[in-house]
Amino acid sequence: MTGPLRGVRIIEFAGIGPGPFCGMMLADHGAEVIRIDRPGGFMDPRDPLSRGRTSIALDMKTPQAVEIARDLCKSADGIIEGYRPGVMERLGLGPEVLLADNPKLVYGRMTGWGQFGPYAQSAGHDINYIALSGVLHTVGRAGEKPTPPVNYVGDFGGGGMMLAFGMASALLHAAKTGEGQVIDCAMTDGSALLAGMTWGFRAMGRLHDEAGVNMLDSGAHFYDTYRCADGKFISIGSIEPQFYALLREKTGLDKDPAFDAQMDPAQWGPLKDRLTALFATKTRDEWCALMEMTDVCFAPVLSLDEAPKHPHNVERETFVTIGGATQPAPAPRYSATTNDVPLAAPEVGADGDALLAGLGYDADRIKALREGGAVR
Repeated sequence: MTGPLRGVRIIEFAGIGPGPFCGMMLADHGAEVIRIDRPGGFMDPRDPLSRGRTSIALDMKTPQAVEIARDLCKSADGIIEGYRPGVMERLGLGPEVLLADNPKLVYGRMTGWGQFGPYAQSAGHDINYIALSGVLHTVGRAGEKPTPPVNYVGDFGGGGMMLAFGMASALLHAAKTGEGQVIDCAMTDGSALLAGMTWGFRAMGRLHDEAGVNMLDSGAHFYDTYRCADGKFISIGSIEPQFYALLREKTGLDKDPAFDAQMDPAQWGPLKDRLTALFATKTRDEWCALMEMTDVCFAPVLSLDEAPKHPHNVERETFVTIGGATQPAPAPRYSATTNDVPLAAPEVGADGDALLAGLGYDADRIKALREGGAVR
């Protein structure tokens, strides 16, 4: 692999969701990511979250497997684990042990609630974490219940991506100082941070503490989605005066004085009703022909089938084919290094012998570990 993280070795203890997303990001940018899988596990070659790895399958119920995991961590720059607090310690692989073995190790811990706090030992999912951080309260339309934004905000933005940033930061610190450390990455904390601008608007008196009545949460007529005559949707984000003026010009509303009241929340509802009726008179393609690639701040709302085929995404190669499936390409891009197209996820345990040999295990020892069931 090439990329700015080339030469960095990460050990990933297999999990679901945000941990693998962090591993994917690090692998996408050139790190060698070795995944410790459970025997009998499965990685789908079509799954972006599992791409770019090597895999060893260890039965962590055996002391020999724990010893192998410890040896792998001695050889690594960082590790990623997403178990409940205390699980790694009970395995004998907690931070005190692994940092004693390897003082430069960056020990990344991914949880929903964090390593401490009243909720720390409770089960949860994205919807719960962003509920507790206040984020879910802000997502939805006026008078309706909060709408879960899939699991983008907790698992991936506030979780896996936040941990990837933390890993990169701590790896840089370790390279400069020789000092490793533990990263406590909680999706409650991360999702709260993603809402930084929302908290700023609230502090400045520019945001009501309810959903669907503010400028960016579907309250405003100039920042929303609209259904077209063919049942498809467009998005409008004409916030700045010059962009709003162009929206009015393109829609034939530039001479209508009612639309002068852009920033009067009392007028947003009636103006939105008028835009709703107007946008329903043409198909999405007709509105695209009129407003696409202008300064209206406009884009069609594309389906997952449509997005990879759009000319902008095609030219930028925003999507790639890996393992026979369409996947998002690595991002962002760099001027001095290149992110390779990632390899599809391997079979679980496919690289076990090679990884053990790289640690100095001889063939007889590897055979004995396989026969004993520690390595599968």
